[in-house]
Amino acid sequence: MGIKLAAIIVSSDRILTKGKTNKSGEIAQDFIKNYGLQLHDSTVVAEGYAPVGDAIKKALADGCEIIIVIGGTGIGATNFTPEVTEKYLSARLHGLETQVLLRGMKSSPKAGLSRGIIGMTEHGGGSLIINCASSSGAVSDTLSVVFPLLPDIFQDCTN
Repeated sequence: MGIKLAAIIVSSDRILTKGKTNKSGEIAQDFIKNYGLQLHDSTVVAEGYAPVGDAIKKALADGCEIIIVIGGTGIGATNFTPEVTEKYLSARLHGLETQVLLRGMKSSPKAGLSRGIIGMTEHGGGSLIINCASSSGAVSDTLSVVFPLLPDIFQDCTN
């Protein structure tokens, strides 16, 4: 698989205004380190369509092959992460989304409220974008499902 460049985007008004710590972002950083990936950038943006879209666009322009977007997957007034992400995807990985949901449901019935999506920006290559709900448990559940499969995901892209 080779070393992949990764970015973390946390969409949270509460973290941005320092009312809440960025524990979920720290968990994602630990996964990146533990899987031998290179962290390019970890940023916190305001909730909403434009801030998340601008951050994804920047991560793609910077050559990030794995983009983790934390937050904005629920049903709140500013929760547009799935809608923004979908604009950039060519291939949704519905099976992984289901695996994440099933893992999350073991921990909390609230897992069903997340609308996070996962997919590749191109068929046969591109970048992997992973949406995670903002709780530390959701980030851990999501990345515990996806990260062990990274070699297979990127292998499939080269075949």
